Amino acid sequence: MKTIATLLLVLLSASALARTAYVTDELKITLRSGESATHRILRMLSTGTELTVVSDNPQTGYSKVRLGSGTEGYVLTRQLLDQPVARDRLAAAEAEVASLKAAPGELSSRLANLTDQHKALQSEHNDLKAAKSQVDQEYAALQRTASNSVRIANERNELRKQVASLTREIEDVKQQNRELENKTAQNWFLIGAGVVVGGIILGLILPHLRVRRRKSSWGSL
Repeated sequence: MKTIATLLLVLLSASALARTAYVTDELKITLRSGESATHRILRMLSTGTELTVVSDNPQTGYSKVRLGSGTEGYVLTRQLLDQPVARDRLAAAEAEVASLKAAPGELSSRLANLTDQHKALQSEHNDLKAAKSQVDQEYAALQRTASNSVRIANERNELRKQVASLTREIEDVKQQNRELENKTAQNWFLIGAGVVVGGIILGLILPHLRVRRRKSSWGSL
């Protein structure tokens, strides 16, 4: 357990010490298997090669490093820099300058594209606004039509009621006329009957009146 704990502490301390470094501005340096010039050379490292420093040993003047490929070895600490070499920094600066020089043209192109997009969106907005206005007008027309339809339906229902009322009144007048006609016929019938009866009565009375007149005339003689 103590051994495992010790290994963990070593690994943690090594990770804590790890930093990024760069090979000094020389043509090539040696990556050795140990912390002395007598150890085997593992690889020759070119100027500007990026390394990860695992640990430093001030006593030997060597630093343990790890390449990007995972290979580990030892190089002289004095041959390491904390930042890229001047040549690489110059190249990066030149690239940045070139990028900045190209930026205005790129920005102009992007601005032109954005302007075209804005015009297209503005045109689309105007089209949508016109379409909305037309839809609003059609909706208002439909509302007026619906309102007129309701008004016409109400008027039609009112007219139907008036027609029904007039129809009932006409039927009542017709019924009254029929009743008057029947009553008039009855009256004329009664009058005719009265005339006939009166005639009969007169027909019966007049002969007697004539006989009496004759008798009275004879008595005077």
